[in-house]
Amino acid sequence: MVSPSPSPSFSSSLSSLPSVLELAPVVPVVVVEDVSDAVPLARALVAGGLPAIEVTLRTPVALDAIRAISDAVPDAVVGAGTVISPGQVADSVAAGARFLVSPGWTDALLDAMRGSGVPFLPGVSTTSEVVALLERGVTDMKFFPAEAAGGTAYLKSLGGPLPQARFCPTGGIGPAVAPEYLALPNVLCVGGSWMLPADAVAGGDWARVEELAREAAGLVP
Repeated sequence: MVSPSPSPSFSSSLSSLPSVLELAPVVPVVVVEDVSDAVPLARALVAGGLPAIEVTLRTPVALDAIRAISDAVPDAVVGAGTVISPGQVADSVAAGARFLVSPGWTDALLDAMRGSGVPFLPGVSTTSEVVALLERGVTDMKFFPAEAAGGTAYLKSLGGPLPQARFCPTGGIGPAVAPEYLALPNVLCVGGSWMLPADAVAGGDWARVEELAREAAGLVP
């Protein structure tokens, strides 16, 4: 697993930017409802061996959570997920996000992410979307929603005609299938939230989160 600091040491498909795909084999996808949970949650994930943390912009406190983690957990590489507009790109980077992840992409969103100065993963679910990104020089992508969009069979099929495309599958992935994804040559990491059960987060059971994170970090085949 690559050390989260300094991030410029990571390799890049765009030559000047590091790659989100090389931060860690499993990227926790986090929905923060209470900003007071952000720092202890991030510390538990980092202690368990998962330093790359994607905080989704699905709640009103998401940007505050990114800011809190960035300020208080130096060993975490915190990023913003569910980024769907150029405005969110700017707000996320201003809050301290060190990478960006989108569920899909448009030309305007892609331009904003490319101009942000941080690594990013635009989301795809079809072959045409993959080819369109490859035309634009982007090789690192989020495959979403992974299980619903065809899972490991689909990604394996893409590996033949499009070997240059590399993916972080996210959506419906748990510990049972994560190793199957990670065994594919075009998958460098997976995203998921199974190490963050709702009852553990609600109850502040950070020891349980840390243990589940440690198990997730050990899933590399």
